[in-house]
Amino acid sequence: MQRRDVLRLSALAGAAGVLTLDPMTFTQAEAAGPADDHEQTKTLSGHLPTGAPDFVYVPVEVPRGVREIAVSYTYDKPTVPAGTQGNACDVGIFDERGTELGGRGFRGWSGGARTEFAISAEEATPGYLAGPVKAGTWHVVLGPYTVAPQGLDYTVTVTLRYGAPGTPRTPVYPPQRAKGRGRAWYRGDSHLHTVHSDGKRTPAELVAAARAAGLDFITTTEHNTTSAHAAFEGLWGDDLLILTGEEITTRNGHVVALGTDPGTFIDWRYRARDNRFGQFARKVRQAGGLVIPAHPHGTCVGCNWKFGFNDADAVEVWNADFTPDDEVTISEWDNTLVAASREGRWLPAVGHSDAHREPQVVGLPQTVVLADDLSRTALQEGIRAGRSWIAESSKIDLTFEAVGGRGKHAGIGERLKVGGAEEVTVRLKVSGVGQGCSVRFITDQGQLYGTAVPDSGTLTAEWRTTASYAAYVRAEVRHAPADGGASGIPGPMAAMTNPIWLGEH
Repeated sequence: MQRRDVLRLSALAGAAGVLTLDPMTFTQAEAAGPADDHEQTKTLSGHLPTGAPDFVYVPVEVPRGVREIAVSYTYDKPTVPAGTQGNACDVGIFDERGTELGGRGFRGWSGGARTEFAISAEEATPGYLAGPVKAGTWHVVLGPYTVAPQGLDYTVTVTLRYGAPGTPRTPVYPPQRAKGRGRAWYRGDSHLHTVHSDGKRTPAELVAAARAAGLDFITTTEHNTTSAHAAFEGLWGDDLLILTGEEITTRNGHVVALGTDPGTFIDWRYRARDNRFGQFARKVRQAGGLVIPAHPHGTCVGCNWKFGFNDADAVEVWNADFTPDDEVTISEWDNTLVAASREGRWLPAVGHSDAHREPQVVGLPQTVVLADDLSRTALQEGIRAGRSWIAESSKIDLTFEAVGGRGKHAGIGERLKVGGAEEVTVRLKVSGVGQGCSVRFITDQGQLYGTAVPDSGTLTAEWRTTASYAAYVRAEVRHAPADGGASGIPGPMAAMTNPIWLGEH
């Protein structure tokens, strides 16, 4: 089979480049009958040059009587010069309902994590959605993420297995509420991966790690698929709430859709230049989720966030082990707080582990949320309001408050309504931190207070200010810097809070 010479911009994937190949045709005449247990296999090979489109669609004409469709693919990985990207190619599939952007045809995506998958009514490879294999035009989709100067040679093999279709299973999704402790601080990690995308842990192993980390809730956020939503059956309990979501992984950044309705698919086939992100941010919210850009300054290809923050509900400022890109993100986020002190709307900070496999630690970091109960709605309200702080582990506990005259009081994410000259006492209590840590109070002017934490790991720190002097104040607990402080760069984060706002407006 030869690919078409026409490269067209197609409504199938918004304004992103799309190459649609000639169809791979399986005729019913080649089959002995829908009840016969036999199979047909066909293979397609091709070449993509540097600058290939984002998505290459291989139409597959599926006749009646197919019980399972199986796909495998390979591509070459030639040697490239130092500093040059080599070949990396993702894969997924859409069914007979089509490839329309945001449409109903999505049946699975494994990115570059798998070289083969299969779908039937009763089961599917992790990353893919089980269900009937109906007659019509299916589309295997290749995603040439990076292409070497030599180009990318690929081979796609499709096998259709005929026979009785089997009985689809009704998915069982996690409940949206756990027993909890009433209004309390709940610890969670809402950026996690399993074998349903590019992770190595099974759902059961992930849940065990979450419980070991002392978490109250987690969110399953696989890359560009919802297949894990029904994979946690029997793993939740009174002690652990499991929310469903997705890491929407585009070519211009990743975003966590936190707490979307189970089974809700959010499309990712667009770039920032296509001006489509706002549409899908609305879909996240319509599905009951929060929009949280992930690792905005991540160093992997396509990880930098290019869509802006106008459609975000919060931002992931700390991702996994604390690294320089987190430092940059926190600095950028802090700069936005100054404008927010005038305009009112601000973007709360959260932290997640993005754990994929051992030895990556689930709950490093974790977001601690003040919520009325342990439920999807209450947790999302707390996150959206900024009533949260971030810690590297459940060993760390803290309280942070600002107190004015006549019993005025505000906690994390709240506003202490005081006059500009009225004295305010800012108080942090922290425990469970390691030796060599220090505390910093950050305002719109930068750091205005700092002190060391005793070797006991427990400290109560107080600082007095006014709303005229500080529009907001937030707290950081830092490890000792590797260079002893010679460079002036603070050490890695151990814990940090969202701001407390000071002033009448």
